[in-house]
This record gives sequence, C-alpha cells and structure tokens, in this order.
Amino acid sequence: MKILWIVNTLFPDLCIKLGVKPTVLGGWMYESAKELSRIENIDLTVVTTHQKEQIDSYDINGIKYFLIPSNNNETYNKSLEQEWQKIFTEIKPDIIHIHGTEYSHGLPSMSVFPKEKFVISIQGLVSVYARYFLGGISVAEIKTNKTLRDYLKGDLLKGQKQFESKGKLENLYLTQTKNVIGRTSWDFAHTKILNPQVNYHFCNETLRGVFYTASKWNIQNKKNHQIFLSQAATPIKGLHQVIKAVSLLKKEFPNIKIRVGGHDILKSTGSFSEKLKITDFGKYIKKLLHKYELQNNIQFLGLLSEEQMIEEYKQAHIFICPSSIENSPNSLGEAQILGVPVISSYVGGTKDMVVHKETGFLYRFEEVEMMAIYIKEIFNNDQLAQKLSHNGIVAATERHSLKQNINNLHEIYKTINSNL
Repeated sequence: MKILWIVNTLFPDLCIKLGVKPTVLGGWMYESAKELSRIENIDLTVVTTHQKEQIDSYDINGIKYFLIPSNNNETYNKSLEQEWQKIFTEIKPDIIHIHGTEYSHGLPSMSVFPKEKFVISIQGLVSVYARYFLGGISVAEIKTNKTLRDYLKGDLLKGQKQFESKGKLENLYLTQTKNVIGRTSWDFAHTKILNPQVNYHFCNETLRGVFYTASKWNIQNKKNHQIFLSQAATPIKGLHQVIKAVSLLKKEFPNIKIRVGGHDILKSTGSFSEKLKITDFGKYIKKLLHKYELQNNIQFLGLLSEEQMIEEYKQAHIFICPSSIENSPNSLGEAQILGVPVISSYVGGTKDMVVHKETGFLYRFEEVEMMAIYIKEIFNNDQLAQKLSHNGIVAATERHSLKQNINNLHEIYKTINSNL
C-alpha cells in the first residue's frame, strides 16, 4: 500500500540532509512515520513545503520525501495544483493522510485527487481554539499592556484573528474530506457537527520515542514544590492562571517554583533591544508576577531538547497543563507515561486523558482556587503523589502504545482503501 503524508514540518532526517537545525516540533509524527515505514508492503512518502523554486525529492532511511515550493501557507495557492499533480502521478498513492489543517498547502491536493482517498488527522482545531485564544484576559487588559512590538507586529487581538483565519482553512479541509482520524470525544463532537457525513476513525497518538524508554519519575528524586509547564508563550497555555494559583500558596510554600519550557516571554535577561520585543502577554505576566511578588519564583528554561524535557519532568513535583483549550496535549501524555503527578484544566479532550483523582486532577480553567488546592494536596501527600504516578503510567502506557497505535493506523488505512 502506498501512503502519502502531507505535513507542516521538516522531519529530523530531512533537516540533517538539508543542513538545517532539526526542529523540536512534530517528534511524535516522526516516530509514527519511522514505525509505519517498517511495515511490510507499506511505501511511505512524506510531503511538506520549503522555500524552494521547484520540487525536490530525497530518499532517506526508507521514507521518500518531497519538498514543494510555497512562500505563503495562509491562502489557497492554485499554482500548487500542478505540483501536487506531478507528485501524485509519480507516487500513485492509495491513501493521502493530511496531518494538520491550519495551513493551506494541502488544500490544492484535494482539488486534483479523489477526495475518497484522503484522511485527515485532527490535532487541534484552530477554528475552536480561536474562541479561547485570549485565555480569559479582557480586551481592555490587552490594550493596556500593548507594547512597541505589538504596534509593529500585532497584538493578541491580531493573533486571535489569525486563528480565526486559519480556522476557515481548516473548515475547508474538514468539509471536503470523507475520513478523519481523531482521539477524543471533543474532536469527535466538533468534527461531526461540522461534517455529519464524515467517517470518524479512532486512533490514539504516539509520543516521541525517547519517552517510551526513559526511566520513570521517582518521588525520592523530585525537587519539592517544583511545578513544570511545557510551554507558556500565549494565553491559551494558561501561565497566568498558574501564577494566580501559586500566589495563594506562597505563604505556605515560600520555595514554590514554576519552571517553564520555551522562550523567556518576560525578556528579563535580554539586552535593551531584546527587551523591546516583549509582547502584551509578556508585559501582562510581568505585572502579574510583580503584583503577587513572585518574580523570584519563576524561571523560563528556553527551548528544550527531548532529553532536557525528560529531566524537567522527572525533577518536577507536579506537571500542570493549565490551558484554556486543548484536544489531547502530548505534554500531558509525556508527563503521565513518565509517572509525573499531573493536574490539568478540564477543557477540550483532557477529560479523556485524566481520570479525576485517579490518574491526575481536573479543574475548571477559571477556578484557580481549585488548582491551588490540588497542588497543595499533592505537595502534602506523598502517598497520593505515588498513586497518581503509578496510575498515570499504566493509563498512558496503554493509551500511547507505539505498537498498538501503529497497528490501528494501518487498519484504518486498509479500511479506507477497501471502501474505495
């Protein structure tokens, strides 16, 4: 069976071939691609865009890659129809699997090939995410914190508009396809409302490979009262809510620490020119930290490699997923499979990943008091922390089983192909 993937990122092997630094994004897709390509009678081709003037192709470790030229992924590019036709003529795929629907380069492929052969994986749904983009921060608050950088490049309100625009592209994909792959009751509901006739196929997501073999979280090795967040660049990721919750606990736990993966949005250690790049959200967070006197209780860690992420997870007392919206965040799955006690906002599909009080704690995004109480319970109860750790490992190991998920994906392909 010939499978063609359309993706939005460059896989590590291709990055190395092109002489560019491998991205930290999409590691779970790369892991799935490697496993899928090892199945007998599966020929896998992966197509993405790059700033080139013509199609380039590479054969690397059993996977064929195509790079198609595209300088604008925000609007429909009719000229790409010819490029897709060339690729389809050469590969003659049985199934075309689109990963991610927020960019436009895959849409022309649906104009030149039978739609019955397409299947789309639901990652997030930006059309829905746009509703929650501001994370409960008021428009007035955003305008109050507008910075020079925002005047030049756009503020949070513009970011929300961009999500809405990408959502329109997404809806074009989802209303045209006959098949989708999802993994939560949330993405099922939204997909079926948008396209009642679509065939919904269930398949859990694979994690990055190193998380399957890494040693587990050990309560003896944790750093007391240390909270880890995998990212916090935008209000969707909920850092401001964690700060509010931690402010309620600082008196009892004066050494409490929030460690955040990703760039320092406060620009606290940068040069003067770097500090001019602070955004409205960064300024808002800075004010919040000052208000609650938590400036010394937070640290931004920069972009982390997979190995560095694992160390942060394992050193944490708690991992928190405080987002205003998620489908099924891989960071939550990574934390659970390593055994880190987790707390998550009850949004989107997170209820399908966390059983309240068994594999973690769930709270309403707005209820920072509930988050604070659950943090306190874990801090004060090692027996509870170990229970959540053990149960999280069991649940995540089954949910993210590499072998099972690849087998399920293979069966989905065979089902779609047999119905053509």
